[in-house]
Amino acid sequence: MGIVIGIDVGISTTKIVGLRDNRVLSPIRITAADQITSLYGAFGKYLHDNSIQLSNVEQVMLTGVGSAYIDGPMYGIPTQKVDEFIADGLGARFESGLKRAIVVSMGTGTSFVQCCGSEIKHIGGLGIGGGTLQGLSRVMLNTRDWKQIQSLAMQGDIHNINLLIGDISTHPLPGLPMNATASLFSKAQYDAPKEDIALGIITMVLQTIGSAAVLSALNSGIKDFVLIGNLTLLPQCKDIYPMLEKLYGVHFHIPKYSEFCTAIGAALKYQN
Repeated sequence: MGIVIGIDVGISTTKIVGLRDNRVLSPIRITAADQITSLYGAFGKYLHDNSIQLSNVEQVMLTGVGSAYIDGPMYGIPTQKVDEFIADGLGARFESGLKRAIVVSMGTGTSFVQCCGSEIKHIGGLGIGGGTLQGLSRVMLNTRDWKQIQSLAMQGDIHNINLLIGDISTHPLPGLPMNATASLFSKAQYDAPKEDIALGIITMVLQTIGSAAVLSALNSGIKDFVLIGNLTLLPQCKDIYPMLEKLYGVHFHIPKYSEFCTAIGAALKYQN
């Protein structure tokens, strides 16, 4: 069997993986001015970097909003499109090993996909994600550079931005520890340092997504959430989601290739 190429063409980035014998091969991401450039640039770079000939590629599987621009075979290779939510579910299930979970796809916005055995269905979404983080950073920090935002946030103090339970009560409230957030950005001052603001923005986005994910699982009995997408790379995930786990009694999982799960799922759809 040849290599199956899975490509996730998003709003801001394109992610591409190869899949052979159920093994993920060298995933990469490309950012370009437009989605067509990003798509073909990613495809060419992937083949070049991995010394893959076109004749070795059996199938190309496309997903993501940018896949709408492609209506035929890429470079003469059979090409199909995959529903993005199905790709999310297949990729997250493959990477996490979980058969029953809610996939939280944290891209420009956020979508929730419920996986129960072989059933995969989109159950909702949230207009908060990486786009929110970048937009607020442009307005409040005068930058959209991911590395700069992260660097600032690593030096920030969330106690100067968010109102915590410990700020309003001398004792923990039922189900709410002293370090739980009572109100996001409630303590922010007009002259707050950029470092504190950056951490506040990231915390707001990640906490809101996590809390919404838990609410999406009400009455389902599901306690496992698989986080995928670009935001999973933020170092603050390692602090925020364990705290939410304790607060809600759930489990958040970030797979090894969390950033590429949708592209992996697209490739898996061909094999399935």
